[in-house]
Amino acid sequence: MNGPAVITTVSGRHRHLSLQQDGLAAGTLRPAPYVVVTMDDDAAGRLVARRDPPGHAMAVPRAPGGGLPLAAARNAGARLALERGADRLVFLDVDCVPGPGTLARYAAAVRDGMLLCGTVSYLPPPPPGGYRLADLPGLAEPHPARPVPRDDEVLHGGDPNLFWSLSFAVTARTWRDVGGFCEEYAGYGGEDTDFALLARKAGAEVAWLGGAPAYHQHHPVSRPPVEHLDDILRNGALFRSRWGRWPMEGWLREFARRGLVRHDPRTGDWLRTAGAEDRERAGTRG
Repeated sequence: MNGPAVITTVSGRHRHLSLQQDGLAAGTLRPAPYVVVTMDDDAAGRLVARRDPPGHAMAVPRAPGGGLPLAAARNAGARLALERGADRLVFLDVDCVPGPGTLARYAAAVRDGMLLCGTVSYLPPPPPGGYRLADLPGLAEPHPARPVPRDDEVLHGGDPNLFWSLSFAVTARTWRDVGGFCEEYAGYGGEDTDFALLARKAGAEVAWLGGAPAYHQHHPVSRPPVEHLDDILRNGALFRSRWGRWPMEGWLREFARRGLVRHDPRTGDWLRTAGAEDRERAGTRG
């Protein structure tokens, strides 16, 4: 069986990218092709081109003053994979390392009409010598907020609001039916749920796949993600204009609790508050 295409977007995190590539090299099925879409990161393209499996790098520029063009980058990677004849597409976040059988499981299970999501486990900080592939399965449990099917199980009828692009597979036909990610989104937040809702509108469902693990490498995060506040407000407003409601309301309520945003009950908008920048900097330091 020929392997599916693997599509990864990257801006920095070269060590994470290298371990992902090592995971692909150790798999029972190789990607065909492995597409790495760089965003203001030419060095990443040079890195993957000289390692195994060789990555096919392409660049997507960032708009001046804008967030990372994640949606546009995923679409560009899919176009290249389809041009090279791929009939199945697997998307992996740069932080995600596939298990040895992950690509083979995706390739065997994916069908038209589904967004097929494997389990994602979050790893603790790496030991001094870095992660070892063989140790990853024992270091973390799957994310508690997502379904965890058995290794031989597919759970159908998933909630599109739980879809995430960290690790998922689609057929080429389903990708074309959905039309890809909405490229009006840039930076953090909103585009994943938007994509899943577009899929539902096109007749495709979210399904959860056992036996296709991905291991998410550790990196520092903020809770709530105050460094992404402007992205969340901008992308949230775009999502509302398309779907009639705000996404990421848990984060928005936490921002409001910290005095960073306020909700206007008359218009339904979430807005930055006066002095939010100072409180944001104080919250990040704390």
